[in-house]
Amino acid sequence: MECPRMEEKEAALLNPLQLAYMGDAVWEVMVRSRLVFQRKNVRHMHLESVNAVNAGAQARFMDRILPVLTETEASIFQRGRNAHPHHPSPRHQASADYAEATGFEAVVGFLYLSGQAERLKKLERLIWQEQTEEGKEDNG
Repeated sequence: MECPRMEEKEAALLNPLQLAYMGDAVWEVMVRSRLVFQRKNVRHMHLESVNAVNAGAQARFMDRILPVLTETEASIFQRGRNAHPHHPSPRHQASADYAEATGFEAVVGFLYLSGQAERLKKLERLIWQEQTEEGKEDNG
């Protein structure tokens, strides 16, 4: 998926909820693409997608990448986390997780809109690498 190219400064000035809106869609496509390339069947793809595209999972992903964010990315995250959408948190989602997830999506949206595809892929690899390592530890 080719990223559009907006100047980084211009993208950073967007409303964090606009960035999160874009980031939500981009993250969904990234997760679904990963699952298709793994040759999963549709039922398993759906179940794994639901587990990776929700506030709780995105909050955990944010915890993993937060230490490696640039100053600009960390600022985008803070703005996204502190943004107040005009709707309540989805059912079955903790409001703290929802805020963290909004920050995560804002970072994804920022990187996508500013054309930083390689940086986005690097963070994605970090997320899945750590998840794979956790799964190995849990299994033995």
